[in-house]
Amino acid sequence: MREKETGSRTDIYARITARIAAELEKGVRPWVQPWNVGNTAGRITRPLRHNGEPYSELNVLLLWSEAIARGFTAPTWMTFRQARELGAHVRKGETSTTVIYASRFTKTETDARGDEVERAIPFRKAYGVFNVGQIEGLPEHYYAPPLPVLDPMERIAQADLFFAHAGAVIRHGGVRAFYSPSSDHIQMPPFEAFRHAASYVAVLSHEHIHWTADSRRVGRDLSRYGKDRTERAREELVAEIGSALLCADLGIVPELEPRPDHAAYVASWLRVLADDRRAIFQAAAHAQRAVAFLHGLQPGAETGREAA
Repeated sequence: MREKETGSRTDIYARITARIAAELEKGVRPWVQPWNVGNTAGRITRPLRHNGEPYSELNVLLLWSEAIARGFTAPTWMTFRQARELGAHVRKGETSTTVIYASRFTKTETDARGDEVERAIPFRKAYGVFNVGQIEGLPEHYYAPPLPVLDPMERIAQADLFFAHAGAVIRHGGVRAFYSPSSDHIQMPPFEAFRHAASYVAVLSHEHIHWTADSRRVGRDLSRYGKDRTERAREELVAEIGSALLCADLGIVPELEPRPDHAAYVASWLRVLADDRRAIFQAAAHAQRAVAFLHGLQPGAETGREAA
């Protein structure tokens, strides 16, 4: 068993990108896999750290994907050391799952005028975690079955309230869903056009992630979205991941609508990942910021909600 993953930052980028690309080549979007498993009788949630804090950014995708591949039903993960500190032990022969720790350190440098300035330098490192299903001897609450899902009507009402507090202008009509930067509004087909209420919420979540791109909000540049296929692919990747994160936060299990352009998007994402090994990390970080912004618009919002 291994707790830590070694290798340079470049190795981390390459390994994680290759893993995501392999899923896409099979026609699978790793960030929506959890909605397709049989264990949806329990509450959908982000993966959780040993202390109950949710993971964020790319770690959500990595742990969701691993849980599906290996049949883990519990949302909680921890390191070998954390399990040991709780008086438990990882079963012999179990292997860890790689997650990424991202932070930054401050370095003092001398500028051109001879003044000392501090520069923040970001860094990432990989380490291994185990699902509680691989660990024996933990306190009983770690093995508790998932909470039952909320009543469907109550859950959708919660989502409606969330988007109402976000304050985006939403217009209904037509057969397309999109965000218009020029008029700063979200266009949605009529609610009745969707097969399920959860499908409506998933698509509305996607468009709200686009909506956050405005300079008055998170500030992602969409100026080349309509002209550059690569930039369009990057932004759609952000919106896809952001929608999955937001649905998990809202307790929504979306029945995803089939899209006629799905194959084209997958192909474009594969090209982006092949050309830029940092692309999936950047997309996940942008998605996290967008989701955090939307949470920040809610009454009584708390800052610093997410754990890395």
